Amino acid sequence: MQEVESSKPEQVIEFISGLLAPNVDARLFEIVSYSILKFYYHDQHIFWGYKIDNLRKDNLKLFKTGRTNANDGRIDFVMQPLGRFFQVTETLDFKKYFLDIDKIQKFPITFVIKSDEAIESLLGKIKANANKIYLVTAIIEKYMACIEEVINIPILNQRFGETIKLGYLNNILNEIIAQSKVEFNYTETEELDDAE
Repeated sequence: MQEVESSKPEQVIEFISGLLAPNVDARLFEIVSYSILKFYYHDQHIFWGYKIDNLRKDNLKLFKTGRTNANDGRIDFVMQPLGRFFQVTETLDFKKYFLDIDKIQKFPITFVIKSDEAIESLLGKIKANANKIYLVTAIIEKYMACIEEVINIPILNQRFGETIKLGYLNNILNEIIAQSKVEFNYTETEELDDAE
C-alpha cells in the first residue's frame, strides 16, 4: 500500500478503478465501495427538524457497520441522519435480497451490486427468479418496492469520478487503506518487521 500512497494521482485512480470489477475480492469491493460512497455523500446536506423555524443543516455521513463477509446478519453501511441502509452483494439470488429486506422489516434499502450489468437487468433477474418461487405477485411487489436504489459498478465509477473532481482522491485512498488494515488484521508492527 505504501507504493500506492506515493503514486501519482493517475496511478491512484487506475488502482482504485481496478478494484471496481466483477472479479475483485468481495471484501476489497465492499471497502472500495464504502470509501467512494462515503466521500460522494460527504458534501451533500439535508435540512431537518421538528419546527419549520428551527431547522438544522447536516452533512450526510456514511458509516461502515462492521467487517466484510462476517456472515453476522448485519447491514453493511448506514447513513446519518437519513437512516438509509446499504447492503453490498455479488449475488443475484433473490433469497439474499429478500432476507436482507426482512432483516430490517421491509424498510427501504439500497443494494450495491458487484456487477457491470445494467440496473434494469439486475432488478429484472431478481424479480424473475422470485416469480419462479412465489406464486403471489403482491408478495414479490412488496419486496421489490423496498429496494430504494441499486448501485452497480458503472454508477460507482461515475461517483468515483465526481468525488475526484471534488478533491477527495487522497481521502478515498486513505479510507481504503484504513479499512483494509482493519479487515486484513494489518498492524504497524508488521510493517516495521517487513522493513527490517
